[in-house]
Amino acid sequence: MDIQNKTVLVIGGWGLVGSAVCRKLMEEKPKRIVVTSLLESEAREAVAFLQKEFPHAKRNFFVPWWGNIMLRHALKDTPRDLVLNDPKLRSLLIDDLLDELSKDVLERTSVFQLMKKFQPDIVIDCINTATAIAYQDLFHVSREVRKAIKGQKHAGNGTSVVEAAERLLATQYVPQLIRHVQIMYRSMREVGTQIYLKIGTSGTGGMGLNIPYTHSEERPSSVLLSKSSVAGAQTMLLFLMGRTPDSPITKEIKPAAAIAWKRIGYGDIKKRGKVIELNDCPPEKGVKLKNTLALKPDKPSWSSLHQPLRSVFIDTGENGTFSRSEFEAIATAGQMEYVTPEEIAEGCIFEIKGGNTGHDIINALDNAAMAPTYRAGFVFESAVRELKRLEEKHKTRSVAFEILGPPRLSKLLYEAYLLQLTLGSMEKVVKTPAKDLSRLAEDLIHDNADVRSRIISIGIPILLADGQTFLRGPDIKIPPYRGENELPINETFVNKWAHDGWVDLRVKNFELWKDRLHAIMDEVRQIPPEDSSSRHFRTTAYWDHFQTIDPGKLVAWIFTVEEKGKRMKA
Repeated sequence: MDIQNKTVLVIGGWGLVGSAVCRKLMEEKPKRIVVTSLLESEAREAVAFLQKEFPHAKRNFFVPWWGNIMLRHALKDTPRDLVLNDPKLRSLLIDDLLDELSKDVLERTSVFQLMKKFQPDIVIDCINTATAIAYQDLFHVSREVRKAIKGQKHAGNGTSVVEAAERLLATQYVPQLIRHVQIMYRSMREVGTQIYLKIGTSGTGGMGLNIPYTHSEERPSSVLLSKSSVAGAQTMLLFLMGRTPDSPITKEIKPAAAIAWKRIGYGDIKKRGKVIELNDCPPEKGVKLKNTLALKPDKPSWSSLHQPLRSVFIDTGENGTFSRSEFEAIATAGQMEYVTPEEIAEGCIFEIKGGNTGHDIINALDNAAMAPTYRAGFVFESAVRELKRLEEKHKTRSVAFEILGPPRLSKLLYEAYLLQLTLGSMEKVVKTPAKDLSRLAEDLIHDNADVRSRIISIGIPILLADGQTFLRGPDIKIPPYRGENELPINETFVNKWAHDGWVDLRVKNFELWKDRLHAIMDEVRQIPPEDSSSRHFRTTAYWDHFQTIDPGKLVAWIFTVEEKGKRMKA
């Protein structure tokens, strides 16, 4: 893709890699670069540095934006700890994670508002998402829940079970990651973003389970393995995004080494933005080890020197500030070693322009994943023939069991089967008024207990033509049970439930079926009669000249064409 005159959004542009990416982009003459960071000071600082380095860039070429893209827009500037400590805000966070991703939920997110405001052609995501999620430390939160439960069972002290459970809900890694990727995908699709490139992580700097660096007494720590797990899960979600036809071109570069460096200097040493204060504990004030060790004693044995820790350091950006000895230890041969941000930025721009660095993880997965095979396609027909033979032998029809799912698949298959039983051919269906189709289907459901029981016994209810009478078995798949036994009923909900997983005998649903069959026939008629090439496979012969109805073929067409669910890659 030509970057010239395009709007580029660099998420995490203040960071080590993000800054290098912004500088490298300038060679390609983009229209503007939007630079984001968590804090306003960081975003403005990043833009100020870029403006100083590139003084000839036009006014407002570099645009700062700040906030937490994992939170809703109204909370983007609120520290996550404050959100978790406030019961009302914590509840909003949980709603954003666990509610269905409706239009309202999407539009209140900071990501959507960011995308809507700047309409980027290219998004380069330099945030270490895996670190941001994994360092919330699900294991610590889980232990707090366990303590709260034990407290309720015994003395009832400490954090309440409710608060601890809410914190756990808000910290779960997978819901956060899934929702984040969903929002990124839908937001970029909404504004027409053409390329999304993620700078990912291996989580361990390219090292294995024997990594010596840890966050606790474990080796490797659960937090570190969580980081790798989240990073891997994100890669797989991006792999799926890259296989979605209407998504932006999706790429990921995943450095498997330490990334360094931003600057070398001497000064105050900071941790999480705060200066490390020097403290002292003379031997005469030493604590005697007895029965217990207080990690946070009531009376400290140390005293502050009221001085900052000052030393020579190498600043590796988001990965932290290291001493010379630390840097030598981890960057030497046989340990993490390191890669420079400039090399990452160069590969990033090369991939966006259509080059092949060999470092795009998504492309590597595409090439390494085992695709559908010629042999499987060849034996497919024999499997279908054997299924048909057994159907005839046992005088039954194999329609749906609701084991594969989703319920919509079973619902559509049985609706098509009802059309097959009542009229038998696509040609007859399109010539029959929808009102008559509805009546014929309801008569069949009324008279044929076998068909009726097969439908409702797999969890698929039947909504009769009046739109009010509802046939069901002991289990219904739609609406799904989410902790509430009774749900309000209105027309909107009924339409949604019928769409998602009810056999719907209302007239308007059969009008939809007639429209589908008309569309299929129109699709076939557009194929020139003399065209016998490999270009088309859903030909008149495929549809048996419209003289039969095959539920499986019909529903495959619905998922592929009507619902745009076509497989993109082999």
